[in-house]
Amino acid sequence: MGNLRNAEQSEKKGIDLAFTILACVFAGVMAIAACIGSKVINVFGLTASATVLAYPITFLMTDIVSEIWGRKAANRLVLAGFVALVLGYISIQVAIIWPAAPFWQQQPEFQRLFGVSLRIIIGGLLAYLLSQFHDVWAFHFWKKATKGRWLFVRNNLSTLVSQLIDTIVFVVIAFAGIAPLLSMIIGQYVVKVVIALLDTPFAYFFVWLIRRTRPDLVDINLKSSSSD
Repeated sequence: MGNLRNAEQSEKKGIDLAFTILACVFAGVMAIAACIGSKVINVFGLTASATVLAYPITFLMTDIVSEIWGRKAANRLVLAGFVALVLGYISIQVAIIWPAAPFWQQQPEFQRLFGVSLRIIIGGLLAYLLSQFHDVWAFHFWKKATKGRWLFVRNNLSTLVSQLIDTIVFVVIAFAGIAPLLSMIIGQYVVKVVIALLDTPFAYFFVWLIRRTRPDLVDINLKSSSSD
């Protein structure tokens, strides 16, 4: 009985499956984006970093967390993601320079696959911080401006501007002098805009699902919103 009560108390404090899943998806998608970011892909005749295939999903995760748990929880998620991203970059670099076993002959391929230039690392980290914290701020700005109505407005307006910030900062720092910047910025942003618009139904669905299974979180969200 004691263990059951402790579990119930933990659930009431917000330590629940929904937040854990969202945080894991956020970190996992971000790690994938970091690994594939050095590849430049073709998007309907435009060029873009392969990060567009994964990274935009992180904005959906922060929007859901913002809507359910509030601004402070979303900012903590962004900060935790930054720490994870830094540790991921460090781990990759250590793995590359660490001496291989005598029988393992795939070092050149491994380095080509996971090697990331310092410019891409710096660009990715700076773009991440600026865009993600702006996304959380803008989400709650529009939430207050619309008096909590029209989730699609704050979901899309916050993400579209944040994605533009992310795209410009990352592309300019990572690819200036080695790739056509305007083409990359346009190509990358177009893909991100499409994904941002397509993820709106998912934002509504997961917010509905979490509130349906955890009605107590509605009170947490209202208190958090009033203090923002």
